[in-house]
Amino acid sequence: MQKIDREALVRRHNPVVRGFDKFSSLTVGNGNYAFTVDATGLQTFPEIYENGGVALGHLANWGWHTSPNPMGYEVKEFQKTYYNTFNGRSIGFPYMPREETSEEYKWLRMNPHRLHLGAVKLLLTLPSGEPAIPENLQEIEQTLDLWTGVISSSFSLSGETATVLTCCHPEEDILAIRVKSNLLMSGQLKLALRFPYGSAAFGGSGAVWDRFEAHRTEIMESTERSVRFRRTLDQDSYTVTAGWSQGALESDASDPHLFSLRSEIDEVEFVIRYSKEALTATLPDFEDVLSLSKNHWPRFWARGAAVELAGSQDARAHELERRIVLSQYLTAVQSSGFLPPQETGLTMNSWAGKFHLEMHWWHSVHFALWNRPELLENSLGWYREILPKAQELALSQGYEGARWPKCVTEEGVNAPCFIEPFLIWQQPHPIYFAELLYSVGKDRKTLERYSDIVFQSAEFMASFAEWDKIGKRYVLGPPLAPAQELFDHAVTMNPTFELAYWAFGLSVAIQWRERLGLARVEKWDHVLEHLSPLPVTDGLYVAAETVLDTFSGRTGIDDHPTMLAPLGILPGLKTDSETMRRTLHEIMRVWEWRDTWGWDYPMMAMTAARLGEGHLAVDLLLIDRTKNTYLPNGHNFQTPRLPIYLPGNGGLLTAVAMMAGGWLECPDTAAPGFPQDGTWTVRCEGINKML
Repeated sequence: MQKIDREALVRRHNPVVRGFDKFSSLTVGNGNYAFTVDATGLQTFPEIYENGGVALGHLANWGWHTSPNPMGYEVKEFQKTYYNTFNGRSIGFPYMPREETSEEYKWLRMNPHRLHLGAVKLLLTLPSGEPAIPENLQEIEQTLDLWTGVISSSFSLSGETATVLTCCHPEEDILAIRVKSNLLMSGQLKLALRFPYGSAAFGGSGAVWDRFEAHRTEIMESTERSVRFRRTLDQDSYTVTAGWSQGALESDASDPHLFSLRSEIDEVEFVIRYSKEALTATLPDFEDVLSLSKNHWPRFWARGAAVELAGSQDARAHELERRIVLSQYLTAVQSSGFLPPQETGLTMNSWAGKFHLEMHWWHSVHFALWNRPELLENSLGWYREILPKAQELALSQGYEGARWPKCVTEEGVNAPCFIEPFLIWQQPHPIYFAELLYSVGKDRKTLERYSDIVFQSAEFMASFAEWDKIGKRYVLGPPLAPAQELFDHAVTMNPTFELAYWAFGLSVAIQWRERLGLARVEKWDHVLEHLSPLPVTDGLYVAAETVLDTFSGRTGIDDHPTMLAPLGILPGLKTDSETMRRTLHEIMRVWEWRDTWGWDYPMMAMTAARLGEGHLAVDLLLIDRTKNTYLPNGHNFQTPRLPIYLPGNGGLLTAVAMMAGGWLECPDTAAPGFPQDGTWTVRCEGINKML
């Protein structure tokens, strides 16, 4: 078969913008740092993109802000609420009921939060001297070239054309800009830097612009062509170093955090480095960064896997291919760094910029499947960094091993919440990640590198399961909150997905000990052998053993239909395929779709694919539901409050990789998860099989 023309595949899906659209902001970034722009190629009119749009964020994985804490609030001092386990043991959790709040709770929930590093924008004026407004800009034309990672923007103002090139260093937190226009010489166009105070607001860019007195911007060094700022916000600080090709930097008497570049010729280049600490390395020039970007992205596309759907009879193929290509770019710039990503990546804040570890699977599994395992490994090492805290958490509750937190910052400590401390489905994730990486390389070094987090995860899982003396079985919970976050954590027991994931995680951990020549752990074997069966009612898998009337009583047919996950996300341990098929079709018939989330559709598609129902799998990937909307910039829209949702993008890539490249022990056919009747033409290269 002829090789895929990857450049043509990628570039035919370049986003093109011809106006100010709050859902069409575009981003450059490198996984640890990202800068999102409006139609001018910079952050000139951010107000258009707030209030339900894709905000113009400027975030880095190291960039956090902590509000003043005069009361000295600490998570470890937060009042615990105690719950009894299945066998009556009392365990404390930092719990606050949903309907209650306190100043202590609010501060701990919202701190630290990710920080907007500062706007890089154009100051545009009319010949009269009045500030230009978006309606004054004409002939807007903007393209993100996915093949090179460069945003090219042009517009006209007062009859003069302006062009802007925007790109990012592929390894460092460096932004590079070139602006060309006669408007520079007339003074109607200036490049500007503006720095904000921090904000933890949900859905915002991480910035407050009108609190001049709450932070400091100090010039530490300056020359005719460079400046180094020290930014200080309460106890936090960072450095901004900028260099330019020509012109003079000016401060603003009305705003101590605004600086503009005045030019006397029609072209200026501007390069800016953001760092936690002051760096002595020489700042590269614009051409250096542009060249690095133009070299990096073709390698990214060429070395990873590719899926092409051109030639398919189904009219939806082009749209699915668009989503696939854009999702690869977005997850690379937003989610491939040294920390697990937040659900809105490095574009805007959601839950104070914190990341949800149960979502790490959806953000990152696809990297290994698309033959970019190193991008998964970038964040997997963080589990080892917080391993002592995870072990401390487990020990404090009377468990062995490591209990991974849920909604956290890089420190890895759960803030108090009404649901988060009770979730458990993030516990086997590191085992899944490690096993997937091993399946790609079959390398003993992988076993040695991740054995500690695999074994400590399994140790907790075996310890968490409690022995039911009457039933002669192990049970999960209470207390626990399942992935379908609807049920009372104080009484929920044996949720279907978590039972299957426990069986998967323990079985893999046992295999890892055997591969390393280590003795089996008797407790792990005993728990695996005697783990409760997946709960079934009337021939259907239900939400949990404590929710046996999921379908008959319609008590939980919304949120995530995770009873499908054991044969879809997971390879089917403890699962009967025909029971799962009936469950899938019942969900299609009765589920409340308005309450689903972006990753639910690819989750369901994976179940359909494993059951040999390729048409249904494709239909689910493309189902017409609000939360399965993919915006012009490729982001998965959920609600005006959450306009982007990267777990949806990552889930799509995981499902497509599985459907196109297969899974372990799948049918020996091309694209086994797609329809096999000739309606789809699926060409793929380099896909690694799913577990």
